[in-house]
Amino acid sequence: MQILLNNLLYDVSEMPIALDEVDREITEKPEHWDMRFVRNFMLFLGPVSSVFDFLTFGLLLLVFHADEALFQTGWFIESLATQVLVIFVLRTRRNPLRSRPHPVLATTSVAVVVLAVVLPFTPLGAWFGFVPPSAAFLLAIAGLTVSYLLLAQGAKWAFYRLWSPAAAVPAPLVRAPLPLIGRS
Repeated sequence: MQILLNNLLYDVSEMPIALDEVDREITEKPEHWDMRFVRNFMLFLGPVSSVFDFLTFGLLLLVFHADEALFQTGWFIESLATQVLVIFVLRTRRNPLRSRPHPVLATTSVAVVVLAVVLPFTPLGAWFGFVPPSAAFLLAIAGLTVSYLLLAQGAKWAFYRLWSPAAAVPAPLVRAPLPLIGRS
């Protein structure tokens, strides 16, 4: 149930992504998708998430000696916060603080993260098996989340310095019309 709730809340937070706009420099010089570039990006940034998964496990088990319920609570909060907030790092090649997301995307994302933190303190949170974490626990999760976002931004910056998309073929300016169904 916790995984389904995590997925539902994440999906809700990202629904307004269709309202978001790309940075001006992307629309001024459009490029074709380069799947090798996308693959390299995933291979470069993917390990950052894996490292932070292990750091979260270590924090929960070795520092806070979390039992099953506290571990699940901490994992729920941390995983939801990182997966929701990293979108602001990944949505732009720029510094995420200088590329403004659509206000609805920002609002739903922040609301979902706040809900993830508040939920363990409610009867509904208890129904899902969460327990109220301590303030120190929440501060540690917040520190881990901020560290993850900073490292993801640093990895993104390094990636774009190493693998410039400049070699990508520009997109054609005129597209062929789509064929109509039943047309011969």
